[in-house]
Amino acid sequence: MKRASTLFLKITVFMIGLPILALCIFLVPKMANFAASLYPNFASIKYLVFIVMYGSAVPFYFALYQAFHLLRYIDENKAFSSLSVKSLKNIQLSAMIISGLYLLGLPLFHFIARKVDPPVGLLGLIITFTSLVIAVFVTIMKRLLQEVINIKSENDLTV
Repeated sequence: MKRASTLFLKITVFMIGLPILALCIFLVPKMANFAASLYPNFASIKYLVFIVMYGSAVPFYFALYQAFHLLRYIDENKAFSSLSVKSLKNIQLSAMIISGLYLLGLPLFHFIARKVDPPVGLLGLIITFTSLVIAVFVTIMKRLLQEVINIKSENDLTV
């Protein structure tokens, strides 16, 4: 039963990465070209869009990789180990990097949203807030896991 649930979660982690990969391949270049066409005098806006979007995709995939490792640790009965804490720390750091990149990119999104009819400026805020919530949640989980590991080691010493 445990392996089936972790297998389902591993497949889910893989499936989460596919739409983001499709967005990076198909949508990000179109967004960058669209931003460049909105502001033809500001040639580097295209590259700023690339930096924010692709720059946030790297820590996103790193976090998915760490989640995959965490599920593997659960399969190997190493869930309550320092390896799991390290994976959670890496996921937390990735979420904070994504949030920081989008926070820095908010003026860019606002700049583009001024010329687009349905304003898309809120998209950056939503991604920033979501990444911060994930970072806080993972921080709490990391702290709880560390306490469980400490209690487990104390119990091992008393037996």
